[in-house]
Amino acid sequence: MNISYNWLKDYLEFDLQPDEVAAALTSIGLETGGVEEVQTIKGGLEGLVIGEVLTCEEHPNSDHLHITTVNVGGAEPLQIVCGAPNVAAGQKVVVAVNGTKLYDGDECFTIKRSKIRGVESNGMICAEDEIGIGTDHAGIIVLPADAVVGTPAKEYYNVKSDYVLEVDITPNRVDATSHFGVARDLAAFLKQNGKPADLKRPSVDAFKIDDETPAIEVVVENTEACLRYSGITIKGVTVKESPEWLQNRLKVIGLRPINNVVDITNYILHGVGQPLHSFDADKVKGNKVVVRAAVEGEKFVTLDGVERTLTDRDLMICNAEEPMCIAGVFGGLDSGVTEQTRNVFLESATFHPTWIRKTARRFGLNTDASFRYERGLDPNQTVEVMKRAALLIQEVAGGTITGAIQDIYPAPAAPYRVELTYNKVNTLIGKVIPVETVKSILESLEMKIVSETAEGLVIDVPVYRIDVQRDVDVIEDILRIYGYNNVEFSDNVKSNLSYQTPTDRSYKLQNLISEQLCGCGFNEILNNSLTRSAYYDNLSTYPVSHCVMLMNPLSADLNGMRQTLLFGGLESVEHNAKRKNGNIRFFEFGNCYDYNIDNKKEGETLAEFSEDYRLALWVSGSRVDNNWAHPNEKSSVYELKAYVENILVRLGVNLQKVIFGNLANDIYSAGLSITTSSGRQLGTMGIVSPKICKEMDIDTEVYYAELSWTLLMKEIKKSKVTFSEISKFPAVKRDLALLLDKNVQFAEIEKIATESERKLLKDVTLFDVYEGKNLPAGKKSYAVSFYLQDEGKTLNDKQIDAIMKKIQTNLEQKLGAQLR
Repeated sequence: MNISYNWLKDYLEFDLQPDEVAAALTSIGLETGGVEEVQTIKGGLEGLVIGEVLTCEEHPNSDHLHITTVNVGGAEPLQIVCGAPNVAAGQKVVVAVNGTKLYDGDECFTIKRSKIRGVESNGMICAEDEIGIGTDHAGIIVLPADAVVGTPAKEYYNVKSDYVLEVDITPNRVDATSHFGVARDLAAFLKQNGKPADLKRPSVDAFKIDDETPAIEVVVENTEACLRYSGITIKGVTVKESPEWLQNRLKVIGLRPINNVVDITNYILHGVGQPLHSFDADKVKGNKVVVRAAVEGEKFVTLDGVERTLTDRDLMICNAEEPMCIAGVFGGLDSGVTEQTRNVFLESATFHPTWIRKTARRFGLNTDASFRYERGLDPNQTVEVMKRAALLIQEVAGGTITGAIQDIYPAPAAPYRVELTYNKVNTLIGKVIPVETVKSILESLEMKIVSETAEGLVIDVPVYRIDVQRDVDVIEDILRIYGYNNVEFSDNVKSNLSYQTPTDRSYKLQNLISEQLCGCGFNEILNNSLTRSAYYDNLSTYPVSHCVMLMNPLSADLNGMRQTLLFGGLESVEHNAKRKNGNIRFFEFGNCYDYNIDNKKEGETLAEFSEDYRLALWVSGSRVDNNWAHPNEKSSVYELKAYVENILVRLGVNLQKVIFGNLANDIYSAGLSITTSSGRQLGTMGIVSPKICKEMDIDTEVYYAELSWTLLMKEIKKSKVTFSEISKFPAVKRDLALLLDKNVQFAEIEKIATESERKLLKDVTLFDVYEGKNLPAGKKSYAVSFYLQDEGKTLNDKQIDAIMKKIQTNLEQKLGAQLR
């Protein structure tokens, strides 16, 4: 939120410099990200001076240019070529001398000595739009005769510098979303630091009803959503451009002036934090304002020209016949104030935060008013603020205040009563703070002490402090004003021995695997855990009935929690492929969620819900592309399998105990399950189903693997990485060509071989698969290598033959294998 340094001084006198104010606000919890000097006119009119045209003659080489001599208060007059039709001798004008920088939007250009049609020109006589004080470009600015030659233009136009403080307001501090709110906190800081701080509240003593004639009546039908509604009618206003002081106030904080009435409502909003809305009173049909819930399905066109369909949970400000405004969120197209408006109805209200928040989210609208209403406002200030606004409207637009104040306040809000003990204050803060200091801080925060004992206080917290309703909240306020930096460390520091938790180990290994994958050319992605439940329609692997659904989703695209990381990654694959980046290597760590009604247990609220942390990999496109040293090569599922195996090895998983088995489901067109010898499934991998790719608008094959990081951490919990010397004795390799049924997997061969010889058999690899002619129907040929090694001696032929005979016999008996 932008806070003007000069505007802040309207409410509080202080002698701090802008940087000191920023530091002070940051120290009390209103973190200030930056301080920027700004000017009401860009460039601050630097280099511009008041001059007098001494002579004016026609240019010999032009039919519209003039050669002038201009006195700008220097030793010699300046010769300036001017093309304005209204330039004449004797005029007082604004001159940009050589070296002056002028701005046209974001562009800047410098006035330099030049020749125009062969005549030297030293400067420029300016029009309004050229220096930023107006929009007129019909001719140069002609000043009154009493303008003093040589006066800097910034002095003549009273251009002042200001500083904008960028204050980051936390969601709980709605009381500080205005200049007055920030000034109130700054005053508390100054008082505790022994500096004078007289907070000035805007006076409304001059408010009076000019005409008792009954005007617009207010009826509140929905008192749940509308906590208080105040209104007043002002007749005979003149809607026009705002005065300079008001425009400057708004421009400095980045707001665009509209007209004097609307600008006053914005000025009040950013000044004291109370949203206001001004209606054209002549468009309030039946002279009645009705606050009610919308009718389900009712149509309404907002100020931006968009027709919106309302629900019965949208609060509307209506006239006797139709809606005029979505309460607290956005105005209507036809009820606002324009230059034709002569009578104004001014609204100052407080609405229920939940109603406003849900309506704003439903329509995707976020306005300055809804931002404040969503967080909760003080209903006790609506009338006072409205009076202040009415006085300002009279000041800048004229008019008479007509009819009695309309104020509907069925349930007045009382201060929050809080009991506070000194012992708890000192315990939580970690320092004994003197009782008088505690009381002084509370009083500076406008918290009223109701009663006092030796043990503590009973206090009333103002209603505008919506975030302070418990004793711990009060203690937090005491600490931030007292100063976090004023709580010293003791001489003795007590600490516990640090040890690595399973979470620490998981995080460390996650970083290790991330670095490994990045080294293989992968990019890490991070997708939303909220997803579209429609992705799971008609899936059996991840049925839609297992989705954890949101009760109040932001949209149909974010209405459930993901069961798998697959679809978020496919969205990223599709996004990149459509932007000519089709060679994909992605990985993601993230939680997946499951709802299973079968797990429901009496007395256990969350029994049917489960959460699993997973690692997913996506590979698509080419492995090698446009490389001079290597032919183009498409990615394959075997490449993905290598990445998965490398991850398992890096984590310390024994691959000899991992089984890659065939997997048939509706996620993969061809897939593998990754399980341990004990039957625990660590993950899956394979080629993503073409049907899913088509639904995601992907026209290339995508290879996908998903590992349960949770189960992997359990699997390696007791694993230790051990190192051993390379054996001094050679390994022996023996090959077998086996004729097998087509449905036999290599994993089965590997398992039988390992069970046949556990000590000396070090590895089993598949180096060829053949299916085709010269083989019986339903058969295929596997060419398999077996690696044997004894760590203590060289193997002899007799031992090798015995081991290979045993392996061959077991393969023949269990798989029906035949040697080719």
